Amino acid sequence: MSGKRPFTIIENEWITLKDGTRLAARIWMPDNAEADPVPAVFEFLPYRKHDGTCLRDDSTYPEFAAAGIAGVRVDIRGSGESDGVIDGEYTELELANACELIGWIAEQPWSNGSVGMMGISWGGFNCLQTAALRPPALKAVISIASTVDRYNDDIHYKNGTHLSAQLSWAATMLGYQSRSPDPALVGERWREMWMERLEKEPYFMEEWLSHQRRDAFWKHGSIGDNFDDVQIPAIVIAGWADGYRNTPLKAVEGLGGKAKALIGPWVHKYPHFAWPKPRADFIGEAIGWWNRWLRGEENGIENLPQVRAYITEDLRPPAPRRDFDPGFWIGKQAWAEPETASYYADQFGVLTAGSPIPGAKGHDRYIRSPLDTGTASGEYFTLKPDAEMALDQRGDDAGSLVIETAVLEEDVDILGRPVVAVELACDADWANLCARLVDVHPDGTATRIAFGVLNLSHRDGDENPKAMPKGEKVAIRLVLDACGYRFRRGHRIRLAISTAYWPMILPAPTDPGVTLDLATLGLALPKLGDHEKITVRQPDNPDPLPKYIEHAPGTTHRSVNRDLTANRTEYRIYEDTGLSERPGTGLSTRQVREELWTIRPNDPLSMTGQSTWICDMQRDGWSVRTVSTAKLSCTATEWVTEAELTGYEGETQVFHKTFEKRIPRDFM
Repeated sequence: MSGKRPFTIIENEWITLKDGTRLAARIWMPDNAEADPVPAVFEFLPYRKHDGTCLRDDSTYPEFAAAGIAGVRVDIRGSGESDGVIDGEYTELELANACELIGWIAEQPWSNGSVGMMGISWGGFNCLQTAALRPPALKAVISIASTVDRYNDDIHYKNGTHLSAQLSWAATMLGYQSRSPDPALVGERWREMWMERLEKEPYFMEEWLSHQRRDAFWKHGSIGDNFDDVQIPAIVIAGWADGYRNTPLKAVEGLGGKAKALIGPWVHKYPHFAWPKPRADFIGEAIGWWNRWLRGEENGIENLPQVRAYITEDLRPPAPRRDFDPGFWIGKQAWAEPETASYYADQFGVLTAGSPIPGAKGHDRYIRSPLDTGTASGEYFTLKPDAEMALDQRGDDAGSLVIETAVLEEDVDILGRPVVAVELACDADWANLCARLVDVHPDGTATRIAFGVLNLSHRDGDENPKAMPKGEKVAIRLVLDACGYRFRRGHRIRLAISTAYWPMILPAPTDPGVTLDLATLGLALPKLGDHEKITVRQPDNPDPLPKYIEHAPGTTHRSVNRDLTANRTEYRIYEDTGLSERPGTGLSTRQVREELWTIRPNDPLSMTGQSTWICDMQRDGWSVRTVSTAKLSCTATEWVTEAELTGYEGETQVFHKTFEKRIPRDFM
């Protein structure tokens, strides 16, 4: 700690809101702050400061505090030790509470009046949303793995398709929010608080399924609808291996000079301990950012390139784990819409440089993918660099229309969002379409670089879907997710198009297939363009996460089973965190997730999903458990969702409730 400021950790501080609700905070306070006031960084989450995010918090906030920056980590209402019951994601109440908390921090005698806000995922979302409300003391944000468009770039829907991650997330939140507060912090009130949560906690899936188009529900909190609402500097960070990869480039396009983008090869983790490597020195950069905007220190960090991105190359997905992605860092001082390299399908079906011949028609190809095409997609929301990430694409390519270039004679570097344009016809009101950009290695290995999905009824927008004109060709533009990649000389660029991408997206109620006119097909790849090769500093500590006491090891399994007799495909996920104890608290926790998706490859109405979470907490003979299960099935006209929540104190069941709702399908 030589040269660093001493600090104290306040394990639990009560902050009482104006409505009387007590929220629980964990605070890292630099010593002597009342005599020498400090800026503060605020993070506002439902993920439990005391036994949920404490591992990662202890990799960041002590470093901030040693640099003279207070950390204030608050659980939203109904989470951890905070009073009340959660009322949804990023609600008006949540954001109002965030603004009130920022005001509270700024008024404290230890505060210099300047507050920053940061977070990953939920905290990355709400720090941008709070910035748009302009609380006076909020001076800067750092947003990691977040979105500026809640409908298209979160875990619910994507261009009108229904992400299976929505059910997974509903089950997760039902499990997470049903957990008890810690009696060591709240005392005898713990049981009363727990029962209130169990009784009143909503099942989020019911609300989310009631908004299948991009209506006011999803526009709330989508700062991309009016970027001008955000007037403070923001670093926006993401990883190519995560589902939230589009946001950094959207942020710099919308926020302009106020925003800096950093995109690495990572899954859904902070950059200083993320996989795959190389990592980035998040701690050092964040401290520089906070010192610049919360202290006024002239350190030049505002002169960083507007976009820094890792350009991956020659990836090999068949390995069971990707610890390191080869590639290089580039910087762009100012981001502009990239120039594109155009490709078309020639008369031999080869993807060829150039544009489709104007007015060309009649090269029709019908495609109706098996409904279990997509089992190599990985998960939308990735936490580990294993089978959660996309696998070798050759199995999915077998159910797709595949067009590829000849062997490349020189490298092709891209950064941005590829676009596929084509005219197609469909004999149903709608169908789903998926396009994947794939790197084909000389040995045939196929690496997914980017993908995009589209519900054809959403072809002209997500607010007012409309049926396809049966039998008529219409022009479709499908924008794939952002990527940064070098296709190496000797490889091929493949475009794979399918009408299914299960279980990533759920099928439409009918399976009509589509007829594509390949004479009209165009692929536009965003060129890397002018850039400088840069160095992104690596973290000083290669292993920054503290070590917990392991009482039982964790395990993970993913498998695909095709029952050829029953003509049924199963996709299974099993995740067990293991039982671990946070040192100094005596509290041990464990979470187990079991998930099963099933479908018959020729019957879209056979789709089912079930996700179960078991959450355990125990200490010195005290133990509680909650078991939550969420299910989804469908008919031709309805989504059918059910959930069940059971609470146990020791071995005794103390609570049980169920949910069931049938919701009309709305062009989905």
